[in-house]
Amino acid sequence: MPSKLLEIRGISKSFPGVKALKDVSIDLSFGEILGLCGENGAGKSTLMKLLTGIYKADEGGEILVDGEPIDVNGPREAQELGINIIHQEFNLVPDLTAAQNIYLGREPRKFGNAFIDDRVLHRQAGELLDRLQIQINPRSYLRDLSVARQQMIEIAKALSFDSRILVMDEPTAALTESEVETLFTLVRNFVTDRTGVIYISHRMNEIKDLTDRVSVLRDGGYVGTVDTVSTPIREVIAMMVGREITSSVRPESLEGNGRVVLEVRGLCTSALLKDVSFDLRQGEILGFAGLMGAGRTEVARALVGADHKTAGVVKIHGKQVSISNPAAAVAGGVGYLSEDRKRDGLLLDQEVSANLVLSSLGKFSNTIGFLSEKGIVKAAERQVSSLRIKTPSIRQTAQNLSGGNQQKVVIGKWLTRDCDVLIFDEPTRGIDVGAKEEIYDLLHKLTAAGKSIIMISSELPEILRLSNRIAVMCEGRITSILSSDEATPETVMHYATLRQAALTADVTTSDPGDGDKASTAGMSADAQEGAR
Repeated sequence: MPSKLLEIRGISKSFPGVKALKDVSIDLSFGEILGLCGENGAGKSTLMKLLTGIYKADEGGEILVDGEPIDVNGPREAQELGINIIHQEFNLVPDLTAAQNIYLGREPRKFGNAFIDDRVLHRQAGELLDRLQIQINPRSYLRDLSVARQQMIEIAKALSFDSRILVMDEPTAALTESEVETLFTLVRNFVTDRTGVIYISHRMNEIKDLTDRVSVLRDGGYVGTVDTVSTPIREVIAMMVGREITSSVRPESLEGNGRVVLEVRGLCTSALLKDVSFDLRQGEILGFAGLMGAGRTEVARALVGADHKTAGVVKIHGKQVSISNPAAAVAGGVGYLSEDRKRDGLLLDQEVSANLVLSSLGKFSNTIGFLSEKGIVKAAERQVSSLRIKTPSIRQTAQNLSGGNQQKVVIGKWLTRDCDVLIFDEPTRGIDVGAKEEIYDLLHKLTAAGKSIIMISSELPEILRLSNRIAVMCEGRITSILSSDEATPETVMHYATLRQAALTADVTTSDPGDGDKASTAGMSADAQEGAR
């Protein structure tokens, strides 16, 4: 019997202007969960696309499964060999149901294969989702599901195959903590003495909790492999970035008399939001925390006019505004970095430079509407440099960048616009550890320059680390607004699970420092004033 389930030896891959992989070798043992780490652009996704036949390697190198060389000529051939991948970017069809997406191309047939048997299809999908403890109606259309639920369908699709080697590329980027635990259970149950998992993640706590070994890539080259249990995470991070990353202290809460830039009172939508009220001060990061479906993204979308609000008042710099669409929000000085950046934030077939000035074209046009190419190039090059966007040129199309660098381009778009209020929805989703530190530093520089930021994140450590105050949501309501001193993981999670039925009684009896109680102090200043 061979000693390794999978061996990748001396693989290289080049694209125009970029050497994506340089003589990379890794291996996967039977029954192992192997972590694969590296900064954005390190070559992780490229390596996995070579493994699954999406790309062809350059000359030299080989891939062995069960000790035998293989030549994979496409994803379907990879699946026949028992190799499946859950991509960081979804491969789903919005206008099909969850069941149709899971079994696309493998649908059960009837009447001599003439028609798809929808009844059997949805039954099979329902049984699979139940077994995986994924609570989604198999007849739901993908376009109606949240990003997190679409991710769960992607996972279910991959696990519906008889896989031996399962590659998971950032599978938890859109999942809540409880969904992550469900996924981890699925992964551990999948691993046997004939299977293995390659797990790609920028979340170091996931790598530590789930994997047996960690292989690290940097700048397209192989750095090394270490045992997860015996290796401190800081050493893995140092391997990834070539330097140690140190955490900064948590920010202080701003004084209550700080100048209010954005006022929101009684914001409601027909679908979810109920009487949402808060203030955002100049130079502040106001974090929004909560479980999936709590309404954090819905608040952002209602503020910028992407979703219709049924009630509520919004003021910017003390002046009431009517924002009915995202263009009106931009005109009012509010920029929105959306949760789904590939769909809502980028023109994938356009150049990096075009994307970076997309929201600011008026700055680069003369009185008769002609654009200044020189001005666009200068602005684009400035953002590429300051954000450390890895691209061979500002003329590179956005779709050819790694996921993390695409996110940086969207951030750069709003920095070019120079909005007073910036709403960042999952700003570091899919971003590696080193790039996260750069984004964190950028956010602090923006607030130091007087910008005001609303930050939505599913990563509680990120919320706690960056936010001056934290608005916690549950079931479409803000259940508390905590200062940085009051906020602890336990307190935030308490408010995030505080159902409205219990809120009234809890608020009148408690002290925020108590960890398991809510208080008017936790909701003071903004929430109480908003209630009035």
